[in-house]
Amino acid sequence: MATQNSAGSASFSASRSRSRGSTGAIEPKKCYHNEVAPLRTVRFNGPTQGKRTCGFFKWADEVDTVNELQFMVFERDKIISELEYEKELLDVDVKKLRKKGEELQDQVNELAMENTMKWEIVESARAYRKFVMLLCLSWVFFSFMLLTK
Repeated sequence: MATQNSAGSASFSASRSRSRGSTGAIEPKKCYHNEVAPLRTVRFNGPTQGKRTCGFFKWADEVDTVNELQFMVFERDKIISELEYEKELLDVDVKKLRKKGEELQDQVNELAMENTMKWEIVESARAYRKFVMLLCLSWVFFSFMLLTK
């Protein structure tokens, strides 16, 4: 009866591997010592033959979660390192842009000071013209007053 259950699970395993799109080539499994584990199949007549060196056993169609998790950790670490590298590049760009912004702010402040100085010159020129105009008018008025006496 145990052999029938084992055979039933073997046929179930075979149907599951075919439904996953298996091409027939079974990829070798590795044990926890990173050695290739021998492939064992269940026979109707008796137990499997051969010896296992470290006692590792896994059905051929089982998901190898350890390798998948190790691969996922590797992928995660790869993504993290790529993002850290991109962050370093962006930090360099931010520093360059901040320096450029400070230089532009200094230029704006210098232009504002120049503009203020030019505006003061224009205002003083206007005041001077008004003064000269009033002086001329006062002379004309004084001359007119002298002539009318």
